[in-house]
Amino acid sequence: MALNKLIRFLIVLNLACATSIQTLSAQYRMTLDEAIATSRSQSVMALEAKHSFVSTYWAYRSYLASRLPSVTLYGNLMNYDRSLTLLQSYEDGTFKYAETFNLQNSMGLQVSQNISLTGGRVLLYSDLSRIDQFGVNNKLTWYTQPVTMSYIQPLFAYNQFRWDKKIEPLEYEKGKRKYIEDMENLTIQTASAYFSLISATRNYESSLMNCENTGVMRDIATERMKIGTVTKDEYLQLELRAIKDSLQVGECLVKMREAQMQLNSLLGFDESVEILPVVEDYLPEVVIDYDLVLDKCLKNSTFSLQNEINELQAESAVAKAKADRGVTMSLNARLGLSQTGSSLPDAYKDLLDQEVVGVSFSIPIFDWGLGKGKVQKARAAQEVVRAQTIQSENDNRRKLFVAVGQFNTQRQQCIASKRAMDVAAERYSIIMEKFRSGTATVTQLTDAQNDSDEARTKYLSDLGNFWNYYYTLRYYTLYDFIKGRDIDIDVTEMID
Repeated sequence: MALNKLIRFLIVLNLACATSIQTLSAQYRMTLDEAIATSRSQSVMALEAKHSFVSTYWAYRSYLASRLPSVTLYGNLMNYDRSLTLLQSYEDGTFKYAETFNLQNSMGLQVSQNISLTGGRVLLYSDLSRIDQFGVNNKLTWYTQPVTMSYIQPLFAYNQFRWDKKIEPLEYEKGKRKYIEDMENLTIQTASAYFSLISATRNYESSLMNCENTGVMRDIATERMKIGTVTKDEYLQLELRAIKDSLQVGECLVKMREAQMQLNSLLGFDESVEILPVVEDYLPEVVIDYDLVLDKCLKNSTFSLQNEINELQAESAVAKAKADRGVTMSLNARLGLSQTGSSLPDAYKDLLDQEVVGVSFSIPIFDWGLGKGKVQKARAAQEVVRAQTIQSENDNRRKLFVAVGQFNTQRQQCIASKRAMDVAAERYSIIMEKFRSGTATVTQLTDAQNDSDEARTKYLSDLGNFWNYYYTLRYYTLYDFIKGRDIDIDVTEMID
């Protein structure tokens, strides 16, 4: 029959495609743990997470460096100037141009230190200058400042150093935890893709088996129809089923290859690699306590840290708005020694004291409420952050409670669905034998096949959900519940 030839052609074509794909691919059998380890070591997402943490690490190192003394060598070399300069006579106020013809050189060494407690800055420097005057009045002048200490202290001002000292260590700790969370999120995605491939592979294998079984049952129905034990309607029902099964083989093959590519992308492989997933029925007997999950979430994850950072930043914004609104004052002091001379030794003889002290200030008289408006805006933003923190804490507790409940019931769900899968498969086998002997109808056979397929799909879905729930709780808490320890990283190894 033409219909039989079409069905056989579709089956052969699908098998040929599958065989050619397998021939061209490098195959690797992988357990779930092996797939997760591979994705964490060589996937693009893992590389992005690592470099993101490295960036955070060096930003923190830069902050630490800003709190240490800095040493700077500065200078101005070979500054040659031959030009006309406009001068005004102090006697009669007339202007005239005078010729400038000189060469200036200077060099110095400076040590500076930021003071986190007060927001001030201390400078200690030593410099030397030389001016060579040419033309009619040739003259050489040295100017030296062997030791000079300068201190700049803002008064009633916003202290950026103080707030950085509070926030920057938290930002660094958040960066560490964010890296671990990113890797746990990669684990969740890998597990999801892994079980998607298992499900797609099993569906493909089942579609081949169903197609083969339906073909055998159709041949039996052909013979039984001749003796009148199968009606034409039942035979056509099987014929239609055979066509659907043959088409299902191709659809399942496409979905399997799509799932394979998705997993390969997470593992860092190209399309030439074929992963053969292993279904492991073993499930750890772990019961997770909600109080432990909540405690580990608050201690280990970025959740509480981010809330703390948000509140500190809001408080910092209020402090800055208040400081900018009021009196601005700055104390500037400079103490040291200096001297000039026509020769270098003379510039270091009989050093003279120099003391410069002054206070600069700015007092707003009328700003038409500008400063007050900025303060009120910052306070309103702070209240919003506090409200958001309370809401996020409530949402987080609810999220954790649901996640714990899902995981603790999922193991029994998996056991029940596995039993249902075995029962449905056994029933399908029995119904096929009955159909061969003529004691089962086509409808019963079709129902048994559908039930078997649905039960298998349900079990694989429940198995995938079990590990998804488990790794999700690890993501929320950064805690390994099977090993009973926090998940941490070696920063030195990461940077190296």
